[in-house]
Amino acid sequence: MRKKYIRVGFTAAQSAELWDRWRKGEGLSSIGRALGKQSSSIFNHLRPSGGIRPSERKRSRLALTLSEREEISRGMALGQSIRSIAGYLGRSPSTVSREIKRNGGPVRYRAAGGDKRAWAVARRAKACKLATHPRLCRVVARKLERSWSPEQIAGWLKRRYPDNSAWHVSHETIYRSLFVQARGVLKRELLAHLRSRRPLRRSRHASAKADGRGQIPNMVSIRDRPASVEDRAVPGHWEGDLLSGSANSYMVTLVERQTRYVMLAKVANKDTQSVVKALIRQAGTLPDELCKSLTWDRGKELTDHKRFTVATHIDVYFCDPHSPWQRGSNENTNRLLRQYFPKGTDLSRYSQAQLNKVAHELNERPRKTLDYETPTERFNACVASTD
Repeated sequence: MRKKYIRVGFTAAQSAELWDRWRKGEGLSSIGRALGKQSSSIFNHLRPSGGIRPSERKRSRLALTLSEREEISRGMALGQSIRSIAGYLGRSPSTVSREIKRNGGPVRYRAAGGDKRAWAVARRAKACKLATHPRLCRVVARKLERSWSPEQIAGWLKRRYPDNSAWHVSHETIYRSLFVQARGVLKRELLAHLRSRRPLRRSRHASAKADGRGQIPNMVSIRDRPASVEDRAVPGHWEGDLLSGSANSYMVTLVERQTRYVMLAKVANKDTQSVVKALIRQAGTLPDELCKSLTWDRGKELTDHKRFTVATHIDVYFCDPHSPWQRGSNENTNRLLRQYFPKGTDLSRYSQAQLNKVAHELNERPRKTLDYETPTERFNACVASTD
């Protein structure tokens, strides 16, 4: 029997539990089942703040309390002067005077009304930096249109204007300006340029399950990979994967571990002959000094890895089962690529020239892990050092 849901609002306790579960990475349906509500209700509760938990409201320690306002109201009724009321409360006479004037004057002043008005006025959020700095806002919008992430934009601004804090903005401010549309700063259309393209900001703990992989004969485990590869101290060690699209379409993705330099290769299908041929072709475009090893997952597309090693002299290492984090740079690159090639995209429609263009755009983005240098800058420096 289907569970019935009652259409009621959220209590404070339910709202707190909802946000706690959302932060832990639970989905809308899971939260709905736990709270006895439909997933659409959970979505509608999250959407006004874009999936970003609103800050808990607190009164300033300097603000008048309700009990102080009641003393002001009693003093007015007894005909006491503003100065005497202020002295009794330990407040400045001007503070008491402004409080009375804002709320109807000596005759109409009421403590409850004044407290309610003050709480409502305090709800008005301060304008964020992008709202008060139009030029900065335009720069951020242009970078978002180029598919830069908020973190990349924030890092690039600090690098571009190191001594001018007016041009510094945190990536969190950019995210909030996008997802919390009530701020009225960045247009919602710019969300389409983010990697996820979601209407709500998800928790970093929300992740998809890894798929199972096939068995590879004569494979060398990543555990036998030299330590110099692990610490990224030496360039020339690559991570690779096969990215899938609709209609049995695929492409090879490669990323250099030290510089995060990306290369993409078009393949006709996922059979090992086609994939190995594409890898050999890509390796032929690189200096020998920058072709030392390749780390792959356990996909059967690299069954013929021995032929690849014989042709290129590049050692191949395979990850442990269900351990995509062992190819962290490549996994991150694949997520970046989904911004250009969403799931369900027919990859066969793209030429090698178009794939090269996407790779070039990724390589021109500043990366936090590179101190906001671009992969191209780091990779070119490696190439120059081998000449």
